[in-house]
Amino acid sequence: MTDVTTGSEVRLRKNTSSEGRLVGAGLATFVLFISVCNFATWNGYAEIVAALVGLVIGVATLYEAAFGADELWTIALDMIVVEKTRPFGQPNTRFIRREEISGIRINRDKADPTCFRLALQLTSGERLISPQLPEVTHVRETTARIAEQLSFVDIDPPVNPLDATNLEMRIGEPVRKAAGTERRIVALIIAGLCAIRYAYRFWNGAPLTTAEIIFGVAVAVIALLSFRYAHTSAGAFWIIRHGELRVERLTRDGKPIVDTIIGSDVATIGLERDSRAEEERYVVRIDLLSGQKFLSRGIGTKVETQAVNDEIARRLGIAIERVRR
Repeated sequence: MTDVTTGSEVRLRKNTSSEGRLVGAGLATFVLFISVCNFATWNGYAEIVAALVGLVIGVATLYEAAFGADELWTIALDMIVVEKTRPFGQPNTRFIRREEISGIRINRDKADPTCFRLALQLTSGERLISPQLPEVTHVRETTARIAEQLSFVDIDPPVNPLDATNLEMRIGEPVRKAAGTERRIVALIIAGLCAIRYAYRFWNGAPLTTAEIIFGVAVAVIALLSFRYAHTSAGAFWIIRHGELRVERLTRDGKPIVDTIIGSDVATIGLERDSRAEEERYVVRIDLLSGQKFLSRGIGTKVETQAVNDEIARRLGIAIERVRR
């Protein structure tokens, strides 16, 4: 997906690459194949329901991969042009005049806090949602340009802690010792519940199998690591001001610690894949001349994180050769 803002117009674009469509079609075909085979061989009620669900998901995914539309919204003076193009269909163009619009809002995606979209309420009662707004660090600027083009004066974007117009950009949430304490309690409860079976076997003099011994050791190690790193696992809270970066985090003992970073402290700054997220998500990584490394909390896609990375580099005055691409 690529979103661009050019000239006096604002353009919001949603594209699905050919590679993405092929991957989606391949995944859908695999799901359909497994579901059809299971539907033909399974006899139980639960198995048949699972196969039917797989068929529905496979058909929906295949349809989206083959017929999903690419969208381009061009917001010009008192006019919005919505163009939809499908791989196996004719382009569809719709013109929406200013007088057809009764209300405009900027919505923030609950699942992805870095995603902002334009929501139109038409006089006909229809509601339209645009592709994602460009750069997460310039949502307020883009909103102002849209309001100017459509002569709306009351478009208020939702709170965006990553907007470049903020005096302070914020990544993550303030760290709390209570959250780490809760994780430690949960780790102890799980370890205690798992230990009940072993205590019962030991009390009755029953021998343990090899699998039970391995499982018990694994649970003990996981519980120990979870307890030890409960406070640090929450990550850090970044506050980016002009000229300095404040990093708030907790030690293993739950004590708060604050690091202040200025531009001259930084050896390199760049992106890194978020190892804690299953989906494609990136973080900002800062390496200091002292050898210390700082990782932000997960931000968003590579494009969104790159925009945040560039704004941090600009605020700290980091030389371009120290910004990794």
